[in-house]
Amino acid sequence: QVQLVESGGGLVRPGGSLRLSCTASGSIFSINTMGWYRQAPGKQRELVATIGKGGSTYYADSVMGRFTISRDNAKNTEYLQLDSLKPEDTADYYCTAWNTRSYQYWGRGTQVTVSS
Repeated sequence: QVQLVESGGGLVRPGGSLRLSCTASGSIFSINTMGWYRQAPGKQRELVATIGKGGSTYYADSVMGRFTISRDNAKNTEYLQLDSLKPEDTADYYCTAWNTRSYQYWGRGTQVTVSS
């Protein structure tokens, strides 16, 4: 069993930045890939970024060049740096992690609102 807790969401102006954090606890030895999803009102949940245990990354086209995913395995924590934010980035952001058997865990989510 793995528990994930996000933090760092909030209100930011267009063009601004936020840094989201997600800390894992429980059976952390089983964690393989970690990542972030987001869901805007009325839209499907979409994959934003992933990072493998060895550091390989994936980004959705919509955030490429603006968001950066990272992880600190010693702290059991992953991060998402959100730069050059747009109103279209407004969503609930969810931390996720897959274990070595591809079972997926979810955090509760943190709200990001981009508005002038």
